Amino acid sequence: MTARRDIEAITERIRQRSKAGREAYLGRIADASGSAANRAVLSCGNLAHGFAVCSPSEKVALGGDRVPNLGIITSYNDMLSAHQPFETFPALIKEAAREAGGIAQVAGGVPAMCDGVTQGQPGMELSLFSRDVIAMAAAIGLSHNMFDAAVFLGVCDKIVPGLVIAALTFGHLPAVFIPAGPMTSGLPNDEKAKVRQLYAEGKAGRAELLEAESKSYHGPGTCTFYGTANSNQMLMEMMGLHMPGASFVNPGTPLRDALTKEAAKRALAITALGNAYTPVGRMIDERSIVNGVVGLHATGGSTNHTIHLIAMAAAAGISLTWQDISDLSEAVPLLARVYPNGLADVNHFHAAGGLGFLIRELLDEGILHEDVQTVWGEGLRPYAVEAKLAADGSVLREVAPLTSGDEKVLAPFKKAFQPTGGLKVLAGNLGHAVIKTSAVKPERRFIEAPAKVFDSQQALNDAFKAGTLTGDFVAVIRFQGPKANGMPELHKLTTVLGILQDRGQRVALVTDGRMSGASGKVPAAIHVTPEAVEDGPIARIHDGDIIRLDAEAGTLEVLVPGAEFALRRTADADLVGNEFGFGRELFAGFRQLVGRADHGAAAFANA
Repeated sequence: MTARRDIEAITERIRQRSKAGREAYLGRIADASGSAANRAVLSCGNLAHGFAVCSPSEKVALGGDRVPNLGIITSYNDMLSAHQPFETFPALIKEAAREAGGIAQVAGGVPAMCDGVTQGQPGMELSLFSRDVIAMAAAIGLSHNMFDAAVFLGVCDKIVPGLVIAALTFGHLPAVFIPAGPMTSGLPNDEKAKVRQLYAEGKAGRAELLEAESKSYHGPGTCTFYGTANSNQMLMEMMGLHMPGASFVNPGTPLRDALTKEAAKRALAITALGNAYTPVGRMIDERSIVNGVVGLHATGGSTNHTIHLIAMAAAAGISLTWQDISDLSEAVPLLARVYPNGLADVNHFHAAGGLGFLIRELLDEGILHEDVQTVWGEGLRPYAVEAKLAADGSVLREVAPLTSGDEKVLAPFKKAFQPTGGLKVLAGNLGHAVIKTSAVKPERRFIEAPAKVFDSQQALNDAFKAGTLTGDFVAVIRFQGPKANGMPELHKLTTVLGILQDRGQRVALVTDGRMSGASGKVPAAIHVTPEAVEDGPIARIHDGDIIRLDAEAGTLEVLVPGAEFALRRTADADLVGNEFGFGRELFAGFRQLVGRADHGAAAFANA
């Protein structure tokens, strides 16, 4: 089925805008492609270094030009739950490569930081920039030109976008993304949130809080709420970079291992040495990017991807804008309710039918482009499946269930939770911003209240402890953008503002910082652009100014006469404290070079 007319119109708009950049990019891919193994261009000295530690038989194979060599880029570390499972993946991949008549080598590792560990800490100011570091680290691993395809082992927040940017930079290589899967369900997310609120109010102690958090985050795999990590996995499947049905299978299971081996064999099958050459830079096109955005809206995914998708698209020569994302939101219904947009976790979503059910519903209504290329082959329809373990240990795929296993978690198209997507772009005299509406009740999507202005999330938390956050208000947290301090997530505000809202106050947040995929029930206009440090209008807001936030109409305004507001002097902030400690001094160049949030917040020239 072809895409619906409105989806196709937005795609064509992106295609026309991107024409020059896309053609130049595809030209570079063509120049880098060849019919022989990539390492054939290496000198004997180059090649000797590249296979020095290999077995004699592997050296013979790699010395020729017909055996494919698979590069593994891994984000493994054993501190973080999402990445710990990758410890065993290289051995599985190498075994699968041998079975398929190829070879696999670990090309390099990339850093993987956890926003959950760094929330509210100085290290969070490195988080967004870690995406670009990951892309560069992966590029270093692939720069040896020893490989005919690559597999990317990554899961969480900035890791997958960074790896996608790297994969597209080496767009002449086929690329398959291999997830680790979510941890099994622990303490329900809403119960964990209640303990957080009790702790913030002084009604629970640290021991109780730590017990609740530990019962929620309790084992290997991604966190089970629908934040950026699980939004990443959805995107990779929607864009055709995963094996069908691979996203939400738990780690440490026979099915997960079978999917990992299958992915390695598929990557070897689609190199230039075979008959199904699928370079990722040609495979990912404007339709693939639109499919990713559609998936983001249909599932109420992470607001971080309003930044990452733009940077990822740019790496393929495609110009995606916030307006494109906003217009697609108007055309895509919300079909999933996963915490913080509901009470279920991602395991419940998967059990209810998961991405296979969702993809089929969207394809049948023309909301997704079916005529795309994927690592599995032609068309997205083969992803409307459920992956299971066959008796011989291989992967068996069955058509996704025709009915949802739980319509409170995963709705059919005709019973959508809301007619539009879970994200909205706001515009007005404060610039542009993003709001996640899927977790916000409709009656709270409009607020008109006086501003309370702070220059850090700690200042707002101090005001809460002092009891001065009374009445209805809009919290304005500024000097939190990419150039100011790396645009940290301000997730510690969620609990405080949630408490005030539960007390009956009407509250909202306006910030040039981020709130992540865990953005909750309080209306939050985030990623405000231009940011305060670039003399954005947010730097001219005073305490008491009336702010109007209308998530339904898509507007964000300060109700001050235009002439008066324009003549105000922009505020200054002392940012010296953000420049040193915990490695922040190493990222001074990133803060100087980084682009605007609505341009992907990247330090790369092509973003």
